[in-house]
Amino acid sequence: MFEKIGLPRNLLWGYIGLTIFMIGDGVEQAWISIWLVEKGLSVAQASYLITAYGVTVTLAAWVTGVLVQTLGPRKVMFYGLVTFIIGSIGFISVGLKHMEMAWMLPFYALRGIGYPLFAYSFLIWINYSTPVARRATAVGWFWFTFSLGLSVIGPFFSSMALPVLGEIHVLWVGLLFVLVGSVLGIWVNRDVVPASEIHPFSAGELLKGITILQRPVIAMGLVVKSVNGIAQYGLATFLPLYLISYGYSKTEWLHMWSAVFLVAIFANLFFGFFGDKFGWRKTIMWVGGFGYAAVLILVWAVPQVLGHNFYVMAFVLCLCGVTMAGYVPLSALFPMLAPDSKGAAMSVLNLGAGLGAFIAPAITALFYSSLGAGGVLGIYAGLYILSGVLTPFLKTPEEFNQQAELKDKVA
Repeated sequence: MFEKIGLPRNLLWGYIGLTIFMIGDGVEQAWISIWLVEKGLSVAQASYLITAYGVTVTLAAWVTGVLVQTLGPRKVMFYGLVTFIIGSIGFISVGLKHMEMAWMLPFYALRGIGYPLFAYSFLIWINYSTPVARRATAVGWFWFTFSLGLSVIGPFFSSMALPVLGEIHVLWVGLLFVLVGSVLGIWVNRDVVPASEIHPFSAGELLKGITILQRPVIAMGLVVKSVNGIAQYGLATFLPLYLISYGYSKTEWLHMWSAVFLVAIFANLFFGFFGDKFGWRKTIMWVGGFGYAAVLILVWAVPQVLGHNFYVMAFVLCLCGVTMAGYVPLSALFPMLAPDSKGAAMSVLNLGAGLGAFIAPAITALFYSSLGAGGVLGIYAGLYILSGVLTPFLKTPEEFNQQAELKDKVA
């Protein structure tokens, strides 16, 4: 049964553990900043707190790959659990108790280290333990369970629990979810990573997360991955203003934006299967790159042509969720680009995800006032076309060798 749906049976408890862990991590994401302002923080202070969390998430995601490559995924996942526990206890019992930034900032930032170490270590584990022929499907299941916990069940649980328990108790229950998920993902999950994948611990190994960027194929891959998340992180910074100017309400915007991620969760599974069957690079290039670019043009055009039309606009935005999932096979392809340093390659992949979160709002800040929504969407679309153009060049060393041998024969 598991083989038919592409879910690796040997990693089943890891997937279940990841889902539960991400529920715990996601319980506060929809309300924490608003609640902190209500409790007395300024909007700027709340923004600093969320920014610090984002910075540590990005840095932790970047180093996860090289840590897994030298320590193994189980140890790094455990370190993620420890940092999440320390950060959560300090944030809830000290920072929120006194509502002082001096305590809240470092503990919440420390909490941000926890989930990348846990979740992305498991993503690398999947790449180590899954046959190449089914790897994109297995990665699709990773993003399905990750998003299901973080973006669907976590916020839904909060919406049900907040009126009953209150904010502080919901945060404590979130920590309980994290503990249960960690036990399942680290200890009940008995899969063993091949010893050949783990390198001796050294400074050189740790620096590979940087030095591997000297390889052109990895640098191009970083560009493609950075583009991957630009619309996801950028559209929310200006699209509501654009749509409101055409008569859409805030409620309509929130419903449409929620639908995008609901569609993306299931599209992640589909394009995992699709990528394994029809090719990873073809899926990334045509669905993720060129497909997303076309959809972004439609996002601009629909209000221009139809004005206020909720159902058509919702459909077009849901296509963003579909094309976003076209990049799922990239998580399977990336470690194949550097088979001698899979962990370091995954570190660069994670870095690209973080860079997208910074680049997207920066483009909005620089160009929205002068070019408007159409100009920003045009820049985004151009970047997605660039990622589509670069994708065919993301070839493995084996493929490069085959090309060289073919040239030699022709010569």
